[in-house]
Amino acid sequence: MQNVLNALRTLEEVAARQPAGVAELARALDLPKSSVQRALVTLHDAGWIRPAGDSVTRWAITTKALRVGRSATGELGLRDVALPVLEELRRRTDETVHLTVPEGGQLVLIERLETSQPVRIVLPLGQHLPLHASSNGKAVLAASPQETVERYLAEGLPRYTGTTITDPERLRAELTVVRARGYAANGGEWRADVSAVAAAVVAGSGLPVAGISVNVPTSRMSEASRTAFGALVAEAAKTLSAALKDR
Repeated sequence: MQNVLNALRTLEEVAARQPAGVAELARALDLPKSSVQRALVTLHDAGWIRPAGDSVTRWAITTKALRVGRSATGELGLRDVALPVLEELRRRTDETVHLTVPEGGQLVLIERLETSQPVRIVLPLGQHLPLHASSNGKAVLAASPQETVERYLAEGLPRYTGTTITDPERLRAELTVVRARGYAANGGEWRADVSAVAAAVVAGSGLPVAGISVNVPTSRMSEASRTAFGALVAEAAKTLSAALKDR
């Protein structure tokens, strides 16, 4: 049983840190390198992980993990409906577009369409994003019931960069702005090099089921582009929300 638990914990750490090596994983998991190495061999043999690029010492998850996750939560159907909307948003912005879904007080990236520009934002599928420090997260929080927001605030707001909002009152005020404006903005609050705008996708229940974002290197995000991309992402989220309600 312990070997199974070690393998599952290792898989989670690879997903969070990919590409990840044995030493890094052993430190994060507080396990001997030999135990981590055995877990990696097991996961590789089962098709859950693969060598990252040309390296045989660093690992990344395969699409098998993503397929299982989608099947468990119905995300595959969401992705299928969302893809044409995401492709149109990418065409209109020529920036990287993300689709995320809520999971356990965070968001998980389940689809990514990349820009054609050479300098781009690349996050791995399966990446977890904090609600208070990402544009997708703030968009989803703003569309959530107030009790959901207060429950999240009560757990504390970790700082990731110098611009992360860690004060509950500031975040409440920010969410009010998001609701009025129709989209959320992130100016390097999770990673200093990443800026984004996002809007929530709302199901027939009235609850947010996903977030759509346009993601830009911070050096390329101007006030004018933020406003323009915000309007486009809000339009895309409304289109996807309507499509889901018609299903």
